[in-house]
Amino acid sequence: MQKARTIIFFLAAAVCLLPQISAPVALVMGLAVAQWIGHPFLELNQKATRLLLQFSVAGLGLGMNVHSALKAGKEGMGLAATSIIVTLALGYWLGKLFKTEQKTAYLIAAGTAICGGSAIAAIAPVIKAEDKSISVALGTVFVLNAVALFLFPFIGHLLHLSQTEFGLWSAIAIHDTSSVVGAASRYGSLALETATTVKLTRAIWIIPVAVLSAGMYKSNNRKIRIPGFIVWFIAALLLNSYVPAVRQYSSLLTGIAKAGLTLTLFLIGAGLTSNLLRSVGFRPFIQGLILWIIISAAALSAVIWLV
Repeated sequence: MQKARTIIFFLAAAVCLLPQISAPVALVMGLAVAQWIGHPFLELNQKATRLLLQFSVAGLGLGMNVHSALKAGKEGMGLAATSIIVTLALGYWLGKLFKTEQKTAYLIAAGTAICGGSAIAAIAPVIKAEDKSISVALGTVFVLNAVALFLFPFIGHLLHLSQTEFGLWSAIAIHDTSSVVGAASRYGSLALETATTVKLTRAIWIIPVAVLSAGMYKSNNRKIRIPGFIVWFIAALLLNSYVPAVRQYSSLLTGIAKAGLTLTLFLIGAGLTSNLLRSVGFRPFIQGLILWIIISAAALSAVIWLV
């Protein structure tokens, strides 16, 4: 039985590498596998997903120019900073309103404000969150990410958003980097470049928010885990911009990176087991949903007004 599960799992993963398979389809395939046969290597899934995401995001940097990336980052910097501060404050208030366990509510707010699972993973040890709080926050964020991957491109086309507008909106309003890139890649190359750059600019806020969190929760644990994909993306961006030999292979390397991202989303879907979904709970999920809807609507209004 275990052998059959393993074969089915790897076959599904291999199918996700086909160019015809989009990011949302890969996520759904992962969800289907998780509910049908379960994940045969669940204990390794989080590490594999993190490494593959770092590789994929770095690879996308090999298809971008540093000057256009800086322009996109500058355009979204003020909006990102404002959204992070407002989201953390609103998340705190909603946690009080729904009487969600304090650290769970804070992790949901941090994941919504910055970069989803990466922010939760970085801040959880700083505030000494228990495993249950981490699981609930991750489950809430991952479920909403799955919805965003399908919903955002649909809304973008419905409202006739430009690629720059959609890239900014998705970078501000979607939690995880993987889902931001997945949604933007369906919208166009400029949307992808804008979304990736602004999202990684937003992810740097993990550092001040983690330091602030340590002070709020009077924690002596000052060790902050910064997502590696930020460093690798910047390195790849600089290589593509200033090393001509690298630019010759940029199309091939970014193609491989996009395939890696699709596989990443399959693994994220496969990690959404029935146990994880059941652990979320009604109140934390409603808190996360309301927070996400408010921030998404506010960010969309701001993008349309500013761009």
